[in-house]
Amino acid sequence: MRVLIMGNSGSGKSWRARQLAGLHQLRHLDLDTIYWVPGAVAVARPAYEVLADLYAFVRGHADWVVEGCYGDLIEAALPFCTQLVFINPGKDACMANNAQRPWEPHKYASKEEQDNMLPFLMEWVGKYDARDDNCSYAFHRRVYDGFQGAKREDAPSSDDAS
Repeated sequence: MRVLIMGNSGSGKSWRARQLAGLHQLRHLDLDTIYWVPGAVAVARPAYEVLADLYAFVRGHADWVVEGCYGDLIEAALPFCTQLVFINPGKDACMANNAQRPWEPHKYASKEEQDNMLPFLMEWVGKYDARDDNCSYAFHRRVYDGFQGAKREDAPSSDDAS
């Protein structure tokens, strides 16, 4: 089983990926952990390094789940997956989930640092439908609609366990 999960920030990607990883003993990669410079806030690593790490992960493990909002990275991993999942609960659900997000120590040195970034994150998440970047609804929709393999679009509630 090799599953790619994409969606807006706060859509439930990480929660779903952790659940799948636990249920099926899958290796789990949160794309944030390879996209950003460790210990720096909002500093992206060079694209060639990120892609090298992504390819090493998907080629190096028989079974995995990869999740993130970076549509270009999801697209790059499509040839290796057995299923694509697009989690699309709507902007309001994503914003509510982000407002309640617990501290993510793999992304931020402190809860205070994370909270200081929340206004920026909320503005960015709120523009999901209007943005035209690789993390936008339009990019995700194009990747999902164009994928010819097994796929599923979900709009889960916060207590969805499937």
